[in-house]
Amino acid sequence: MTDPQPLGGALARVLRRRGIDPAALPAEFHEPQERLQALEAAAARIPVRYRDAVANHPEVIAWADHVHRAARPGPAGQPGIAQADSLLLAGPTGTGKTWQAYGAIRLLLSHGVRLRWRDTTSADLHALLRPRSGFDGEREFQELMRVPLLLVDDFGLGKSSEFTEEVTWRLVDHRYKQKLPTIWTTNLATAQLRDTVGERVCDRLREMSHHVRLTGATRRRPPSPD
Repeated sequence: MTDPQPLGGALARVLRRRGIDPAALPAEFHEPQERLQALEAAAARIPVRYRDAVANHPEVIAWADHVHRAARPGPAGQPGIAQADSLLLAGPTGTGKTWQAYGAIRLLLSHGVRLRWRDTTSADLHALLRPRSGFDGEREFQELMRVPLLLVDDFGLGKSSEFTEEVTWRLVDHRYKQKLPTIWTTNLATAQLRDTVGERVCDRLREMSHHVRLTGATRRRPPSPD
């Protein structure tokens, strides 16, 4: 492990606003270089709006701790993602599901967990496999099915069809059987989700996932007037 490095990002900004110099904190408050590099690499892939996302819901933090504890040492001794439970974040629009989801990924990285992860939306997932010239959608889909950690945002949204049901079933069933941790977010209530993706999918989601319900008014603010 390399020497700890100064705190950066959202945490450092919060500390400065409170009149605390991050550089003056004891060494145990600083991140090793590998963790900072992992967070920086993730920031390049996380949508701009969620690059400073922080998982602050107790049950989301508990899930990330569960995945962290399930991790197994890799070739360099750094813990890597292993088999673990998934996380289902449900609630109305604007309650912070996507924020908590990306915050959970960042929390795992800050714990030093070596991650190979992908993110997609339900709509993008279905578009991926639609036949088109010169693109092997099945190959990409196989990567999504097998990646150690996957985030599927807006799960269950969009028109249901025989095609979308097959895609959803294949993804959920594979990750269920292999116990690959997956973060699902959905605006749909349980009954609506069952009607959309089917009882077989919902049954697997219930068994494979920690279910967290987010409530409250929307956290999205309208743009400031000119």
